[in-house]
Amino acid sequence: MKAVAVNGLSRSGKTTVCEALISGLRRRGYKVGSVKEIHFQGFAIDPDPATNTRRHRAAGADPVTARGLYETDVLYGTKLPIEEILRHYDHDFVILEGVSDCNVLSIVTAHTVEEVEQHLDERTGAVSGVVANLGVKEVYGLPVFNALQEPESLVDFVEERAFAPLPSFDPECCSACGRSCRELTGLVVQQKAKREDCLLWRPEVELLVDGAAVPMVPFVQNILRNAVLGVVKELRGFKAGSRIEVRLRS
Repeated sequence: MKAVAVNGLSRSGKTTVCEALISGLRRRGYKVGSVKEIHFQGFAIDPDPATNTRRHRAAGADPVTARGLYETDVLYGTKLPIEEILRHYDHDFVILEGVSDCNVLSIVTAHTVEEVEQHLDERTGAVSGVVANLGVKEVYGLPVFNALQEPESLVDFVEERAFAPLPSFDPECCSACGRSCRELTGLVVQQKAKREDCLLWRPEVELLVDGAAVPMVPFVQNILRNAVLGVVKELRGFKAGSRIEVRLRS
């Protein structure tokens, strides 16, 4: 699953860019999902404490699912990490509006050229939004796309350059590739490295919980590997180089 983040100030064109990407990728046959970050502190889909779903939550249920004739809403009682949210998606692309804590290709939207700089970081690969109406084609060395006048060019760029999210481990915890997760993301965006350069792309030890892979830094992988091998080597039937699978039901 590939993802792209669209970030910028309010009314700078984020949603317009997301709409262009979603509809454009859908026309090309891709399965597309999205995540919309809400920055309003008091936001809640179900703010009324008298509603049945809020009463369920107050009683201790988490999550609570509201199932209607045409919509199903799953309500969690806390803000989930973006990595956990993305585990719910089985899509070709996920568009992240206003999400800044995910190591993916980022598109910055802005009103002016000066405003672009406020949201630039190593993950930024392109610029769009209101600033594209000024007719500029490049800002700070980055291509500028007009999501209304040239949506297909924007979709072409994302189709070619987007990649699966990299993890976001603390540099002291991993850095097995020689860089932090964000630094490697920046190099992938700049096409100076590949997504596969992350050593967790094809881990030697995999841990799945309910079918979902749980990322583990190499240090933790080694601990798990050594613990399992230490037991299995003492059992009959063990042969060096064998594929070992352990299944647990908690």
